[in-house]
Amino acid sequence: MWCSCLMCPPTVLSNAKRKATDQAMNRMRRPALVTALVSTLLVPQVASAQLSITDLGTLPFFPGGDHIVASGINDRGQVVGLSCDPNQVCQAFLWEAGSMIDLGIGPDSGATAINKRGQIVGAASHVVEETNFAFLWQDGEITNLGTLGGTCGSVADDINNRGQVVGRSCNAAEEQHAFLWHDGVMIDLGTLPGRVTSSASAINDRGQIVGTSTTAEGERSAFLWEDGVMIDLGFLPGDRSSVATDINKAGQIVGTSEAGFGEFHAFLWQNGTMIGLGALPGGSFSRANAINDRGQIVGTSRTASGDHAFLWTAGAMMDLGTLPGGLSSVPNDLNNLGSVVGTSENAANEFRAVLWTKR
Repeated sequence: MWCSCLMCPPTVLSNAKRKATDQAMNRMRRPALVTALVSTLLVPQVASAQLSITDLGTLPFFPGGDHIVASGINDRGQVVGLSCDPNQVCQAFLWEAGSMIDLGIGPDSGATAINKRGQIVGAASHVVEETNFAFLWQDGEITNLGTLGGTCGSVADDINNRGQVVGRSCNAAEEQHAFLWHDGVMIDLGTLPGRVTSSASAINDRGQIVGTSTTAEGERSAFLWEDGVMIDLGFLPGDRSSVATDINKAGQIVGTSEAGFGEFHAFLWQNGTMIGLGALPGGSFSRANAINDRGQIVGTSRTASGDHAFLWTAGAMMDLGTLPGGLSSVPNDLNNLGSVVGTSENAANEFRAVLWTKR
């Protein structure tokens, strides 16, 4: 299976932005930077339902998929993700204008992101070496992006409109590090001071990169990397750790701040200030998975009936709901038109790739 020391397919795609169901984080000490941050908790206003939800279906030759994830969408409405059978054998797909096609990368593959040029990135299983390899797909051509020198492979998590790719790979010391790949060259982004591993989750067109860096004990810190410098973004007051999942062209960053014991809070970071986004009415905790260039944010919020996808716009948080009969949903990405993609449970307890669009 596409599952090595890096991660398994469903984990990659709910990351995020890829991405968010496995972001449980360990305790950590407050970094010095956090004392310089001004942090506020917002109470979101209630927004009325304005989006409809569509099941994107399955691959024609792969109808038995019971875990289908839509992980990325561009402004042309092209959607990418993966479709897994009950044995968790997965196929990367591209969905466009009502049709889902296999990318032809082979079994045990998944797509994580797509840019406006239609370039797609993700990861697939290397049959001979039994590891993952990060790939770039363009017009049917597949490029293996290589590794940082280790043996546990690589995963590509995002691509910007300039064709720059970020993700994670093991170095020669078998430590997982964030990477930046462009024009055939992969560079190691390193880690935050005192951390041993890192992963990059998103990159904007200015080349700013966000991700997470972790200590040997598993303590995590969200970071921003720019021009060779990695800075710690801190976390919300009362919390102990953080994960950054996405960044837009304005440098606004979203992610999750964790207090421990299952308490987590979606955040927006901009200009050195981190604010909490609150939760859906009647809910408790939340995570932020992606942000578009208009500042709209998608994530999940825990409610009485289950974890629900939300769309946050200018302080108003809207429950995106689920497929009929489903209890939970997770959004993974949104484009600049406000269309959202992710996964929703249906009445048959299957997880389906879905698209939320304006009514």
